Amino acid sequence: MFQTDIALKGFGLGASLIIAIGAQNAFVLRQGLRHAAPFLTALTCAVCDALLIAAGLLGAGALVNAHPGLARWAAALGAVFLGVYGLRALKAALHPGQLAVDHGAGVRDWRKVIATTLGFSLLNPHVYLDTVVLLGGIGSQFTASGGRLSFGIGATTASFCWFFGLAYGAGKLAPLFAKQVAWRVLDVLIGLTMSSLAISLARAAWLG
Repeated sequence: MFQTDIALKGFGLGASLIIAIGAQNAFVLRQGLRHAAPFLTALTCAVCDALLIAAGLLGAGALVNAHPGLARWAAALGAVFLGVYGLRALKAALHPGQLAVDHGAGVRDWRKVIATTLGFSLLNPHVYLDTVVLLGGIGSQFTASGGRLSFGIGATTASFCWFFGLAYGAGKLAPLFAKQVAWRVLDVLIGLTMSSLAISLARAAWLG
């Protein structure tokens, strides 16, 4: 039986974990600003979160904790992925010709959109910590018949609301980003954010 109070707890906790500056959110924001497949980008992120939350509620969090080597490999792959994309963002900031809104920048081909979004969604160990381990661990404390499902629905709803709101809400900032300097600042911030995350993940993978 659906329990509204538990669903609201799941929504609140899920939102608090999702709404943070990170590579995935930066990518969704940039796609939204470019009007580059915002629906598919947001949907892919939200579905990934939903599947990871479901996996955590079904007990995958215990598996990750029992095999720390999985987290180490995920950190290494994430460091490479974020490092490459961070360098690309910094390079884009150096070339004004790539900053105009109407010049087709951004990931638009549906195959590349899905692949890139999956990379940002799955090649970051923090995603598993937040969704599988933390949300799954807290949600598993409720009964499987009612509370656990309600908690999962609440957390998943928060994910869908955030990613679609970010992807389509970014369009309202389009007048500001009609100026090349705004794109330059955004690309620099994205590049630095992703590069710093890549360094932290590489350190985590190296230290184990």
